[in-house]
Amino acid sequence: MSLSFCGNDLKNSYSVEKGVLNNGCFVDALNLVPHVFLLFITFPILFIGWGSQSSKVQIHHNTWLHFPGHNMRWILTFMLLFVHVCEIAEGIVSNTEMKSNHLHLFLPAFMGFIAATTSVVYYHNIETANFPKLLLALFIYWVLAFITKIIKLWKFAEEGVGVEHLRFCITALLVVLYGLLMAVEINVIRVRKYVFFTTPQRVKPPEDLQDLGVRFLQPFVNLLSKATYWWMNPLIIGAHKRPIELKKIGKLPIAMRSLTNYLRLKDAYEEQRQHAEDLDRTPSIWRSMYRAFGRPILLSSTFRYMADLLGFAGPLCIFGIVKHLDNKTEEVKMNKTEDLHFGVYFMSSMELLQNTYVLAVLLFLALVLQRTFLQASYYVTIETGINLRGALLAMIYNKILRLSTSNMSMGEMTLGQINNLVAIETNQLMWFLFLCPNLWAMPVQIIMGVILLHYLLGYSALIGASVIVLLAPFQYLIATKLADTQKSTLDYSTDRLKKTTEILKGIKLLKLYAWENIFCDSVLETRGKELTSLRTFAFYTSMSIFMNAAIPIAAVLATFVTHAYFSEFRLRPAEAFASLALFHILVTPLFLLSTVVRFAVKAVVSVQKLGEFLQSEEIGEDSWRNGDMSVSLDSCKKHTVTTKAINRKQRYKMDSYEQPMRRQLRPSETEDVAVKVSDGYFTWGTNTSTLSDINIRVPTGQLTMIVGQVGCGKSSLLLAMLGEMQTLSGKVYWSNKNRYSVAYATQKSWLLNATVEDNITFGSPFNKQRYKAVIDACSLQPDIDLLPFGDQTEIGERGINLSGGQRQRICVARALYQNTNIVFLDDPFSALDIHLSDHLMQEGILKFLQDDKRTVVLVTHKLQYLIHADWIIAMKDGSVLREGTLKDIQTHDVELYEHWKTLMNRQDQELEKDTEIESQTTLERKTLRRAFYSREAKTHIDDEDEEEQEEEDEEDSLSTTTSRRSKIPWKVCWRYLSSGGFLLVFVVVTSKLAKHSVMVAIDYWLAAWTSSNFNTMEDHFACHQSYVPVFIILCAAGIVLCLITSLTVEFLGLTAASNLHHNLLNKIIHAPLRFFDITPLGQILNRFSADTNIIDQHIPSTLESLTRSTLLCLSAIGVVAFVTPASLIALVPLAVAFYFIQKYFRVASRDLQDLDDSTQLPLLCHFSETAEGLTTIRAFRHEARFKQRMLELTDTNNTAYLFLSAANRWLEVRTDYLGAVIVLTAAVAAIWMSFYGLQSGLVGLGLTYALTVTNYLNWVVRNLADLEVQMAAVKKVDSFLSTESENYEGSLDVSQVPEDWPQHGEIKIQDLCVRYDPMLKPVLKHVNAFINPGQKVGICGRTGSGKSSLSLAFFNMVDVFHGKIIIDGIDICKLPLQTLRSRLSIILQDPVLFSGSIRFNLDPERTCTDDRLWEALEIAQLKNMVRSLPGGLDAVVTEGGENFSVGQRQLFCLARAFVRKSSILIMDEATASIDMATENILQKVVMTAFADRTVVTIAHRVHTILTADLVIVMKRGNILEYGTPQTLMEQEDGMFASFVKADM
Repeated sequence: MSLSFCGNDLKNSYSVEKGVLNNGCFVDALNLVPHVFLLFITFPILFIGWGSQSSKVQIHHNTWLHFPGHNMRWILTFMLLFVHVCEIAEGIVSNTEMKSNHLHLFLPAFMGFIAATTSVVYYHNIETANFPKLLLALFIYWVLAFITKIIKLWKFAEEGVGVEHLRFCITALLVVLYGLLMAVEINVIRVRKYVFFTTPQRVKPPEDLQDLGVRFLQPFVNLLSKATYWWMNPLIIGAHKRPIELKKIGKLPIAMRSLTNYLRLKDAYEEQRQHAEDLDRTPSIWRSMYRAFGRPILLSSTFRYMADLLGFAGPLCIFGIVKHLDNKTEEVKMNKTEDLHFGVYFMSSMELLQNTYVLAVLLFLALVLQRTFLQASYYVTIETGINLRGALLAMIYNKILRLSTSNMSMGEMTLGQINNLVAIETNQLMWFLFLCPNLWAMPVQIIMGVILLHYLLGYSALIGASVIVLLAPFQYLIATKLADTQKSTLDYSTDRLKKTTEILKGIKLLKLYAWENIFCDSVLETRGKELTSLRTFAFYTSMSIFMNAAIPIAAVLATFVTHAYFSEFRLRPAEAFASLALFHILVTPLFLLSTVVRFAVKAVVSVQKLGEFLQSEEIGEDSWRNGDMSVSLDSCKKHTVTTKAINRKQRYKMDSYEQPMRRQLRPSETEDVAVKVSDGYFTWGTNTSTLSDINIRVPTGQLTMIVGQVGCGKSSLLLAMLGEMQTLSGKVYWSNKNRYSVAYATQKSWLLNATVEDNITFGSPFNKQRYKAVIDACSLQPDIDLLPFGDQTEIGERGINLSGGQRQRICVARALYQNTNIVFLDDPFSALDIHLSDHLMQEGILKFLQDDKRTVVLVTHKLQYLIHADWIIAMKDGSVLREGTLKDIQTHDVELYEHWKTLMNRQDQELEKDTEIESQTTLERKTLRRAFYSREAKTHIDDEDEEEQEEEDEEDSLSTTTSRRSKIPWKVCWRYLSSGGFLLVFVVVTSKLAKHSVMVAIDYWLAAWTSSNFNTMEDHFACHQSYVPVFIILCAAGIVLCLITSLTVEFLGLTAASNLHHNLLNKIIHAPLRFFDITPLGQILNRFSADTNIIDQHIPSTLESLTRSTLLCLSAIGVVAFVTPASLIALVPLAVAFYFIQKYFRVASRDLQDLDDSTQLPLLCHFSETAEGLTTIRAFRHEARFKQRMLELTDTNNTAYLFLSAANRWLEVRTDYLGAVIVLTAAVAAIWMSFYGLQSGLVGLGLTYALTVTNYLNWVVRNLADLEVQMAAVKKVDSFLSTESENYEGSLDVSQVPEDWPQHGEIKIQDLCVRYDPMLKPVLKHVNAFINPGQKVGICGRTGSGKSSLSLAFFNMVDVFHGKIIIDGIDICKLPLQTLRSRLSIILQDPVLFSGSIRFNLDPERTCTDDRLWEALEIAQLKNMVRSLPGGLDAVVTEGGENFSVGQRQLFCLARAFVRKSSILIMDEATASIDMATENILQKVVMTAFADRTVVTIAHRVHTILTADLVIVMKRGNILEYGTPQTLMEQEDGMFASFVKADM
């Protein structure tokens, strides 16, 4: 057939006798003119003009879209393109009806399509380059197109072509669209005064785009890029070359920052609050959330509805295609000449939809649109959810800063609750928002689905649907059960973690006492309970997966069998496969519904908790609390006005008015008083006053000391002055200058998770001289020198890697460094030894602070410092006993002075005794050094991952890193599976394959059944006889296999988890002590907490999901290939595209996931730190700074999370489009093949399977990415499984050791050499000594001389590589460790108590009688104290023994050593952390109770060993002096003598 524009089958194609416009062909030619005009004008501009005209504004990412009506134009253009596609299709189909080719039927439409595409590209370039003059071309184009289309429509109407003809409808639509686009263009020109006006409007880009730090461009890019996440490409592809870091993802746009959203939510909440106060109810958080974030949720729901409705296009198109192919055979071409106008054929609207190729294209477009809308809906909800979370976090934080201290201390608001609010409740609400549109979209989807099913299959469809609906409640039940089990699992795992933490913290003690197995068993017991809970969890999870897989099979079975027996119509492939696709659609909402309902319930609870928290008590609003208003005493009159302006609420005005009337102080009096309290009664939230009748003054610029017994209210007095306590009556006055900020050091040190320097400067500008002076005053320099990075070392959470004294000194340093007039120090000496205390007193307080003329208030127990005080306040039982100078008290209250004097003398004696051999501080430094010296080799690499990173840095070639980063960790996966046991792995694999084969078989059988031709009724029933039973059997088998696979996968995961944890615990508990010195505690704990949790709960479900989606995709592609082998050719490029998409995505996703995790932790830490250090933050007045920090942290975390979810959308849009292309190719190939005799049933089968691919492709990739992240946990756990264990066996058998060994306690040390590690130098070199039974031996020496190493050698805890220790005739290295360690006793310098009962702490093995325990307690002077506790021996010991003082804890350790009646006791600097009185008790006890035992004391203060029988002085791992104290004292130049002399 020849090609000609007007066709050559008619004589008058080209004649214009009836008038030019009455020739239809000419009108179509006229329609070409505008399109050609546009293409002519724009192409040169697009290709040439771009380089020269760059925009004047230097701006980010050329994404600035600022013409009005921007989105409208894109939407109209998309609609225009769609109509053009319809026009082309209609033209081509009409053309097939003609005798010769009529190009004018579809060529103008085709050109129109190209012109429309060009117009939008052209427009986009004009807009981003900001060159509005060029809009003229577009304007002319719209006008011309509009006019030509109107002419065409007018001619159609004249000719009598009407709405029943498709071409008329299309032309009418085009007229409307061109008209609207013209209107949009006019609007741009009118509003901005462009093109025809001389003075166009000046526009500035939004702030976000001027800021190059903003990298999240979703709100700013054009619609196409928004829908496909095109702007993410550089980021995701770039991730391959180098990891995504925080710098790369930049800041959030202003509208998404938490501050913006916080203000929105706060306004809404305040409004609710006003409203609620009027009606006397609590303010509704739900309403305020709706007010603040309702609009985007509505938008998202709209998208969701559109997507759901488009989702039904799939089944309907399948129905259409299969039905028409089925009828092709029965159709004869009718003669269609009667519908000719203008000599060409006009088709009716229905005819187009009967063309199968058209349906295939429509199916493709519907899928693309549906997926685009769905992803848009997800994105909008996620963005809103993140915004909401940011707002809620800011709200909670603001509230925390205002919480009343009594709330925190009286336990009404615990830290745990606050952490839960931050970590759990806000996330619950965020998740609820994510799932929220489902709540109203799902019912609509279900109703629509059921209606369509009924239309296709009649009443039998309702039976299938009712199966689905009836089983839905079960799914909900399972979902709630799952939630409950998860809760109980969480409780058990918290419990297990607590026990594990205790073990790891006290590991040294456990090993020395040979108790590690007892404690290990207790952990395993808890783990057992946790596993039982996990088993239930696994069971319910597998049930839920099973229900999800089995329900559609059951529904299909019920439907088709009833249809076969009760319906008079035979089942056609078209109905069968359309309804199959519908069932697939229906299951998803029902499966999700249970989840959504569960989250809704959780969200309600979370909102309730939030509401209670936001309503809880706040701190009293002093006049100075609000803003930095200092209401001074002498200038109060001046101030009242300003106060009024600042404090808008009524109650603050009261304060500022009362003050001037109270009393006017004389000017002279005000100047020398910094703070004054008159008639103060203060309370901690109860109505009884903690402090009563307080009348004190703190003189300006002087040192005031507050003294008194423990618990008499000294600290409370400071807090009362700071306004932290509730005032019952009375007033606190601050003189004008002072109450801006008070430097305050609490008794319980509080550190930030930041560098040492940051902790000291605390937000003040850094001043080198001052900083140096402060550090020297607090003698922190030696400690800083020990830290791996000096003062730039990060202090772990809650200062874990520092000792108490070091933390306290940093807190004091912070108070000194701040440039404030007043300094409050709350017992800064409590954790310091004498020398440091003196140094701090002299250098820090007397020199540094007094030189600055700062007012100092010092709470202390050290009475020897009273002589330095300018003013003394003595307290007793919550009230002031005396106030005045030391002289005043000496003259007026002789009794008190004498009492003080005796106490002072005692303290002075201690000072004389306290020889500086090794103070507690040096000890702390030693532990610090020990923690770090071993790390030099590792140079502080925390994790294996970092080592890998280092290797990567060495190999600079990018390709190697790229390949490594995109590899899947097969080795680790294998390791994981093998932990689960090979049998289970085999069962899982076979059952999975069987299940998917059966699923395909069911559908194939359906195809065969429905395609079988039978004409008579007998055939009809004969067919049922043969087809139905097989169908039922296959379905049943499918359901059973679903059950088996879902159970086996979950239990495979469980077995693997339980084996991995068991091995990990055993390895770590039996690891040598050295391992714990090298490995940071946090790292080991992480393996037991986060990693174990991932292995327990996440990996099994990810694995299941991954295998399921992969097999589904493979089976679908297999079926498509089987039905239409031709479509395989098209699948090759798609497979390549898919490979690259998943490769890029996995890498980027992993990086973003890491960023999300790593930015979450600092945020949570910041919240708990703030809650812990509230008093300090408020005293320093740093609330604003902390708020700022919180907002930054929240935004950083939100950025990471947003990018992560945008990356997920990026992937899903791409895989969905790929899926749509697969459907298109499958459909086209099947239609084409059906002309060559392909059964219509198989066409239906192929299409139904192709449709499922779109749903599962993205799951394959996402599960792969998740599994990769989760396998890292297995890898980390695995890396610990290779640690060496201690050698527990020994060469002697237990039976060869006498029961009562060692009965005498004679110790021989022969030529002993010891090292901590074969890699390190020896710490003891050739030591020889002999200790007689019952001797008391003292060992002393400077730090690092090897004293403690010697004590560890007795227990075989270190590597004895030469020589031996013989106790009572047995070489200890030959003994089994358990035996050796269980027969000796030791008291360590750090008292360790475990949570449990007192009985458990003294005797975990449960071998002693109560009498024996009471006797031990009596010896340790604890009997009376324990007796007074509720429960006596069974009284509770909290974690770490926090409910006893350090001294008491040390005495418990002594009692513990005594309970174990061994003949050898070793005391490792046991008196280091005790006060004098307790130490004297200890000494006495050791002399009397252990009279007949061998006692080896490692001395901290020389005077403790002056009474020993033998003294050993060590230096650098050698014994320097050896003999009785008397002989050693006589050697004038000896080391021991010099030690003793040093303190006389």
